Amino acid sequence: MMNYDFVTESMRLHLTEQNRMVFRGFFPEDNPEKRILKVYVNKEEVPVELSVEKSVDIRRRYLHYQMNVGEEITGQFIIPEETITEIKVCSCSNGEEALSFRADGKLYEKMCRSLESNLEMERLEEDKIVLTGWSAAGNITKCEVLVDKKKVPVEVQWKYRKDVVDVFKELSDDANCGYEIFVPEQGGKKLVLILSAGEKSKQYEILLEKVRQGQEKQTSSGYVGKAIAYWKHYGLKKTVRKVIYKLKGEKDSMNYEEFLKKYGVSEKELERQRQENLTDGPLFSIVVPLYCTREKFLREMIGSVQAQTYGKWELCLADGSGSKKNLKEIVDAYRKDDARIRYALLKSNEGIAGNTNETLKMATGDFIVLTDHDDLLSPEALYQCAKVIQEEPQTDVIYSDEDKVDMGGKHYFEPHFKSDFNIDLLCTMNYICHLFVFHKNVLAKAGYFRQEYDGAQDYDFILRCTEEAKHIVHIPKVLYHWRCHPQSTSENPESKLYAFTNGCKAVKAHYDRIGIPAEVERGPFYGMYHTKYQWKEEPLLSIIIPNKDHVDDLKKCIESVENRSVYRNFEFVIVENNSIEEETFAYYKELEKRDNVTVLYYKGEFNYSRINNFGVAQAKGEYILLLNNDTEMIEPESIKEMLDVCMRPDVGIVGAKLLYEDNTIQHAGVIIGFGGIAGHAFIGQDKEDNGYFSRILCVQDLSAVTAACLMVRKSVYDEVKGLDEDYRVAFNDIDFCLKVRKAGYLVVYNPYAQFYHYESKSRGLEDSADKVARFQQEIALFGSHWEDILEHGDPYYNPNLTLDKADFSLKE
Repeated sequence: MMNYDFVTESMRLHLTEQNRMVFRGFFPEDNPEKRILKVYVNKEEVPVELSVEKSVDIRRRYLHYQMNVGEEITGQFIIPEETITEIKVCSCSNGEEALSFRADGKLYEKMCRSLESNLEMERLEEDKIVLTGWSAAGNITKCEVLVDKKKVPVEVQWKYRKDVVDVFKELSDDANCGYEIFVPEQGGKKLVLILSAGEKSKQYEILLEKVRQGQEKQTSSGYVGKAIAYWKHYGLKKTVRKVIYKLKGEKDSMNYEEFLKKYGVSEKELERQRQENLTDGPLFSIVVPLYCTREKFLREMIGSVQAQTYGKWELCLADGSGSKKNLKEIVDAYRKDDARIRYALLKSNEGIAGNTNETLKMATGDFIVLTDHDDLLSPEALYQCAKVIQEEPQTDVIYSDEDKVDMGGKHYFEPHFKSDFNIDLLCTMNYICHLFVFHKNVLAKAGYFRQEYDGAQDYDFILRCTEEAKHIVHIPKVLYHWRCHPQSTSENPESKLYAFTNGCKAVKAHYDRIGIPAEVERGPFYGMYHTKYQWKEEPLLSIIIPNKDHVDDLKKCIESVENRSVYRNFEFVIVENNSIEEETFAYYKELEKRDNVTVLYYKGEFNYSRINNFGVAQAKGEYILLLNNDTEMIEPESIKEMLDVCMRPDVGIVGAKLLYEDNTIQHAGVIIGFGGIAGHAFIGQDKEDNGYFSRILCVQDLSAVTAACLMVRKSVYDEVKGLDEDYRVAFNDIDFCLKVRKAGYLVVYNPYAQFYHYESKSRGLEDSADKVARFQQEIALFGSHWEDILEHGDPYYNPNLTLDKADFSLKE
């Protein structure tokens, strides 16, 4: 059971008023028990000024706690002019106090001397060690570096850090608090960084050998408070598991390591691939732009290419390093023994887009493979691509799954097992990334990389290639290893906002090219994008609601749409079936007085498919929303969001994100194969969870969505002859979605449309012998209709993920 006591995230002195303390924290679930805060100094309660802030950034900041936090509380209080022996923060409820924070006199004195700062990352870059972090004192901070106790000269660059300014409210909005310190690499064992401002200072120690080995390190001090908070709220056992995962990355990686032992490609299989004669296979041009590449990474990348079990390749290296770093000698040594390696030293550095274009001009192969200069290919990468091309010669674009590899090139983690081609997911984020392979004819039509999309140049390029491709194949195997430290914190995203702005531009340009009127804005997290369609038409929507009694539920359903929806051109079609309560019919009479409500009376026994078909047949709208009577619209934009997607000519059906009454997920799309037949994705997870690679938050194509809230174009509904009436209760919606997919239309899940679904209150449980028998018959019917997808798997769900749970975890 969750504990709702206040969690103190930080306690510090005010930056300019030294007799004022500032603390920051939150209540889990945003304080549902309405607890209050009290502050004691030397056992005497002191006045405290509280402020509450709500924003998307707050939710992001506290997402790792998994406590559904949307509000941050900041408290300030004055320290009396006397010796401090104790400071306490308590949360209070019903006369009981729970300790949230305590500092004794020694800790208080330490806070008075300590500079508010952090060292987040250290890395080796060319011939320098780069230290990255922040100081609340900003560029007045003195930065001193000792290597083996000897002071060394350093270069310091200061930059804006929005995340720091958001926390330290005393700072000016444009304060430059982020630092990068460049230390010449001159050997030595231990580096000491001393940051100071006035009488305050902070010291950090770094073992240089670990940095040289590529073991960039994120400081773990911040995890201590988080672990304590998690322990208070969830107990010791869950905390131990979480700390292991956070600090060592062992939870997921151990699972993945076990997965690789069981399912990874064996040496025997690799040898078999080497012996297989694919003489008619294509020539692959692996294109890699180089720029000041670390020798270790360059050698490992080249080694991973030379280790390919398929041998028809050329490696095209275009080096934009110039005089900064001489990579030519390293590459020439490889070229002496392997004529497949080609190298060009560029006259100038043209940036990532320009340098990549130079590698593309070098390519002579049938297919081109994009690779980054510090990443690795799986040994079977080209073999698997060649096999696909052999079996499906019309293929012109291929992409694969990928994982991450640590800086040492030994430890693999965070596998991304992807969907088959998914244009709506691609317009939400660049889920394709690596490995990306395309035919030279696609390049000729799509064109080269564009520098105006700097930071999102690969995203723009992939979108253009997929537009020109006629046959896109996803290989559900990890064929690419993206080099990244498991605990690394990337540079502050605000310093690279241009990349996300250009990501919006890339998606917008895609819509422009295909003739869809749309604007694109940043989504809930960096690297995610939200399409806002700009249709001129506002077609009539018919909302079909089958109903049996339960007037309160029906009222809540109708009024939530009527009172909240920003989209207004709709009608309700209520399909009455076998109600017996007088108040139900009285409510119908009341509804029938409204201009936009029609009540139809279906006389037969309950058959969900037949009832909806009956309602749709008499609906006037160009679009249909099948809606259960036990739903309640949450977001005012929900209907507009669904309709905007549904109005695209390539889309047949749109589904919504549905929540249980306790704000856990009831539906985030349907996966064929879950539980043997089909099931809801991410069921039971918290409404604020991201899900596997943020799939809960992404607009995406799926095989099916639930008809509890399902929008469809009426012409499409008629084209596939509506719901199959052989499915009286179960699987009618899944069957309907698959029929629409078979007819050539997309089924789209849109999480920006959100409803509560109180789940089948009207009909009761499927617990009688007749109902169980009927359910089993409908399972058999579904199996006979859709044997192919049940046998081969859902194209939007990766075969490396489990069918036994709904959380997209690895298969056992």
